[in-house]
Amino acid sequence: MSAPSLVGGAAVLAVAGCSGRGSSVPGAADPEHQSVAEFNLGLDAVSHSNFREGLAHALRAVELDDHNARATYLTSVAYFGFCSGLRGFADPDCRLADAEKFARKTIKLAPLYADAKNLLGEILINERRYPEAIEVLKPITTDPSFSSIHLAWGNLGWAQVLSGDVDGGIASLKNSVTEPRFAVGFYRLGMAYEKKGDLPQADANLSNAVDGESGKTFQDAFEERARVRLLLKQLDSARADFKRCVELSPDSLAGKRCAEWLGANP
Repeated sequence: MSAPSLVGGAAVLAVAGCSGRGSSVPGAADPEHQSVAEFNLGLDAVSHSNFREGLAHALRAVELDDHNARATYLTSVAYFGFCSGLRGFADPDCRLADAEKFARKTIKLAPLYADAKNLLGEILINERRYPEAIEVLKPITTDPSFSSIHLAWGNLGWAQVLSGDVDGGIASLKNSVTEPRFAVGFYRLGMAYEKKGDLPQADANLSNAVDGESGKTFQDAFEERARVRLLLKQLDSARADFKRCVELSPDSLAGKRCAEWLGANP
């Protein structure tokens, strides 16, 4: 799904916060320090969305020191990152099972690593294992050490919505958007209200998703708002959103769907 912070996102930046064994010492040749060096190279690559190079360095870091929790987490982030490309979760390089394996290994090595738990929850959601995701995510929504609690609320709320608990999901998603820049939270809240049949609230929240700085390139949110506006009989506004969706990335799955609608409704 092409959305800001929806895959990996801020989680990548949190990798450095988890303490691993050893420290970076220039010129050090032992495996632990080599692992740190490989991790740093991988982190730089993943931070620039170069997931293939990042994964290679992350796997090498784990090979050198399989107790390096930052490296196992980065490996999970890299595997999951492939799912954010043009083909989304249909991409053969999007390997959720491997992403899950390394997220769980991270939590085993560092049980208090909330970012890894949040990532695991997001992976489980995309594997459609909603009860398991809820079980993983709910405790970290009240973890005072987790600096990105809005991400956990966003994932928890989405798992609840997809499991059929729309009202519970809306309550959780409202907690996620207390961070006003969290476009994904507003997007999911809009979709939850659409499921509930409250189209004005769906439109309002989807508008919040695309109106912020990070939302200007939020293709899926423009597509979703277009569909809500069709239901609201706002044809001109819907057409404008479909056009914006195509402009952002005509080759993505969302872009192709938007182009298909425009082609059928000239």
